[in-house]
Amino acid sequence: MSSRRSRSRQPGDSRISDDQIADLVSKLQQLIPEIRNRRSDKVSASKVLQETCNYIRNLHREVDDLSDRLSALLASTDTDSDQAAIIRSLLM
Repeated sequence: MSSRRSRSRQPGDSRISDDQIADLVSKLQQLIPEIRNRRSDKVSASKVLQETCNYIRNLHREVDDLSDRLSALLASTDTDSDQAAIIRSLLM
């Protein structure tokens, strides 16, 4: 443990304790499908953080892909059509 963490906390000190870090890593572990679906409960904090970053990158890619697909659909749809009205209602 680093000497910085082992010092007693001063009032107003915003450092996170080792227990709080462990709790946050555990919560992340439950949120990430790649880790949550594993049979082993023991996963290193660095692996949890790495998988979390990968998961967030994949989510960004999915959002970008869906945004591109929606843009293409909207561009190919007559703005006064029933299909355009349905899309607009889903987006609101």
